[in-house]
Amino acid sequence: MKVYTAVIEKCPDTGLYVGYVPSLAGAHSQGETLEEFRNNLKEVIEMLLEDGEPEVKKRIYRLYRHPNHSCRLKWESIRS
Repeated sequence: MKVYTAVIEKCPDTGLYVGYVPSLAGAHSQGETLEEFRNNLKEVIEMLLEDGEPEVKKRIYRLYRHPNHSCRLKWESIRS
């Protein structure tokens, strides 16, 4: 069984737990509780892995907060 690490934070505006798996493109979710977040993210990961382990491409990204929403994070590729 492969283990994935998720980055999680609680949004101060909505109270939701939001997070993503940095090593798995498209693996992000949210939930009202940590347990709900965990279950939602697990379901997303299972769907992403249905066709097998995705190829990981190394990229460097800059992560910053959206200027109008404290809970929204934006990724910007600075090198591929």
